[in-house]
Amino acid sequence: MREIIYFDTSALAKWYLNEPRSEDVEDYIRRRGPVDISDLTVLEMRCLLSRRRREGNIDSKTETKVFATFEEDTRQKFLICHPLGAGLTLGAVNILSILSDLPIRTLDALHLAIAREIQAETLATADRVMAKGARALGLSVVRFDTVRSMPRP
Repeated sequence: MREIIYFDTSALAKWYLNEPRSEDVEDYIRRRGPVDISDLTVLEMRCLLSRRRREGNIDSKTETKVFATFEEDTRQKFLICHPLGAGLTLGAVNILSILSDLPIRTLDALHLAIAREIQAETLATADRVMAKGARALGLSVVRFDTVRSMPRP
């Protein structure tokens, strides 16, 4: 049985865009994949690419190509995409209650609720607050932010 590794958008974007730690993300996914995402990740990736284009960081051709590659990776099952469950909102509300001392944002609470719902063992993120929340919920965490902490092989 494979380990369920949930990637949030902050980490997954590094697989598609040249950012700090992109090579680490690519290496991790190639060694440990497939990895799990959700329909929320699909929505956030679309939004992220549009924002990067509007900000002038990528052009429209790159935006289209990157999103098409992302969709193809989902079709090819390099990324296992989970639908949003009916109880997701309540799960996120519970997480916000449990982690009330952390400044968890709405979408991050939803990602954490999804990770719990799909019984992920590990959460990959580039977000420090998300990492703290995941650890507090008992998940192993792989961080791809500026702190270099590579996971166990």
